[in-house]
Amino acid sequence: MKITLLQTDISWASPISNIATAERLIENAEAAELYVLPEMWSTGFVTDAPGEDQQEALAWMWTTAKKKDATVCGSLAVKLDNGRSVNRLFFVEPSGEITTYDKRHLFRYGGEDRFYSAGQDRKVVEWRGVRFLLVTCYDMRFPVWMRYRGDYDAIICVANWPESRQDVWHTLLRARAIENQCYVIGCNRVGDDPNCHYIGNSSIIDSRGHAIAEDISGQQTTITATIDINELQHFREKFGVLADRDRFEFE
Repeated sequence: MKITLLQTDISWASPISNIATAERLIENAEAAELYVLPEMWSTGFVTDAPGEDQQEALAWMWTTAKKKDATVCGSLAVKLDNGRSVNRLFFVEPSGEITTYDKRHLFRYGGEDRFYSAGQDRKVVEWRGVRFLLVTCYDMRFPVWMRYRGDYDAIICVANWPESRQDVWHTLLRARAIENQCYVIGCNRVGDDPNCHYIGNSSIIDSRGHAIAEDISGQQTTITATIDINELQHFREKFGVLADRDRFEFE
């Protein structure tokens, strides 16, 4: 499966501008079956005034998925009826089918927990023969939540991960790939918001922890690679460490 990451420079709290940016990038990117956008791609990591109207952004994701005959994936801040919000990752297929995942681990250090509610459900979705575990940014620090249960081939992680903790991002992408013998698809943003500077380093990592595609420019760009599920299955069977993994009970 060919996958393209859209490493965007997000304009703060400006969905219209960010939709236009995503449109330009995707039109100039290599054709793919899956396009991945960063966390809160339409607004930036807005935690103190969440719940922008995301109908236009979501409509663009669906229209683009249909046009490209590909899935478009990225998270949006969604306001709930109770006045709080969720950081909701949308996996939008060209048929119009949408799978969502609400971020489980809220970034307390950045105040996300003050206005957002944590998701409770782990979510795996299958697309054209590939099973994807959906996670968002801070989730990457919590390996038990993401532990392989025989149910996925790749992890999609969308993020706003700042330059100041870039070494952690780099390490965790590879750690999650190695320990779960899976692909890890990490899409991060670039640019600045009122609190942080971002340099991307969006990557597609294989099950051995090697980057098969990675951007180190720190600029707005696209990154494309093809993942091979047959090769992944062969490696899992040949080097069967997953058979010896510990089992956990989740609360």
